[in-house]
Order: sequence, then C-alpha cells, then structure tokens
Amino acid sequence: MRSLTWDGYRDVRDLGGLPTPLSPTGATHAGRVARGPRRELLTADGRADAVRWGVRTVVDLRNAHEHGPRPGDPDAASEPWVGVTVVHAPTEDPTHAGFMETCGPILDSPAYWVHNARLLPEHMNATLTAVATAEPGVLVHCSAGRDRTGMVAALLLAQAGVPPEHVAADWAQSVRAVAGRGGHADDRQSFWDDAQVEAFLAEAVPVVEETVADVSGVLDVIGLDERARARLRDLLVG
Repeated sequence: MRSLTWDGYRDVRDLGGLPTPLSPTGATHAGRVARGPRRELLTADGRADAVRWGVRTVVDLRNAHEHGPRPGDPDAASEPWVGVTVVHAPTEDPTHAGFMETCGPILDSPAYWVHNARLLPEHMNATLTAVATAEPGVLVHCSAGRDRTGMVAALLLAQAGVPPEHVAADWAQSVRAVAGRGGHADDRQSFWDDAQVEAFLAEAVPVVEETVADVSGVLDVIGLDERARARLRDLLVG
C-alpha cells in the first residue's frame, strides 16, 4: 500500500510502512511524507487525491530554472495550489564550479550524495530543515523523483531507523520506475533496458547502504542540529 495513486502522477510513494525499531508500531508511519516527481504532472483530480492523502506542504528540491509547467502538462500546473504551502529548498547549485565538476558526471548515481553534503552543506541543511519544520503531510519532489528526491528520502528513512537494505530497496524502486521511459536526452537511464538497470543497481545499492548506515555522519557534515534531527525522526516514527 506504499504506492499511491494520484491522477497524472507516476512513482509516488508513501514513506510509511518500512520497518524500524524506533517506532512503537515497528514501522514508519503512513500519511506523513510522500516522495514523487515534479508536481506539475498532477492534474486537478491528482491534486485532490494528494490532499485526500494529507498533503499540506510541498518541499521542492529543484533549482529555480526548473520550476513551472512544461508543454503537455495538465492545466492545473499553471494554477496555484490553494491550501498547500510550497517551499523551495534546492539541494544543488549549478553555479558552484566545484559541485558541478565533482557531481555533474554522477548526478544519477548515489555516489554523489556524500559530495553534495560536503560541497553544499548549507543547501542540504536548508532542505532537511524545511522538511523537519513542515507540518506532517509533506510531499518531497525534484524533477524525475529519483536522484535528489532519492537522496533526501534515503536520509529521512535512515534517520527514522529504517535498516540500510530497506532504504536502498526504496531508492532502487524509483530507479526501476523511471528507467527506459525515453524522451530525456540528458538522462541516460531513460534509455536503459532491464539488464542495464540491474547492472547499475548491483553497483549502486551497496553505495546507498554504506551512505545511510552513517546517516549521523552525513548530518554532522551538513551541520544539522539535534532539534532538527529529532523532528525528522519524529516525522516518521513519533
């Protein structure tokens, strides 16, 4: 039941229902945080579906030039989402030469996560703080809902005590969902077949597991304070 059905929206999932010893129920709570692709894909009915699920806040991880509707988006994409707070909290800075040199070639791989934290700690801090201070019912999204969203979702789940193998499985689910769709010349994965996807995951899943196993270390690097860490944890298990 973690996969959600919001009209016009693909690969949207509730971060609830994953095992953790930190929750009295033994699992992360449903209805608190969802992850997905760009919200402009939602139709008017899809927005209503999201609100019924409980969306109150959207944390948009994209850079400013990525905001707004594209050709083919539903009409709702051009309209304000009344009653929902949208917070722009980008994890990246395309004008940062060091970030682009190091991370640009690997932005579709979890290998860039630790470099993002190291090179742009203030961005990562602001992103996680935005999630921590949001009212439960948070939709976290980037563009495809795979890389930036995958990184943030992985850190949230790890902070909530979800074992690394389950965090990595959630991340891999989005890789499989997005791969092979075509139409994105700047996204090599959109043209991969199943064999290429599985070969990539065989190398990348251990990277996710290793990174989230030291979630405290990552949060140390970005300077996230104890209050924000506690609020992130409580968002999914409190």
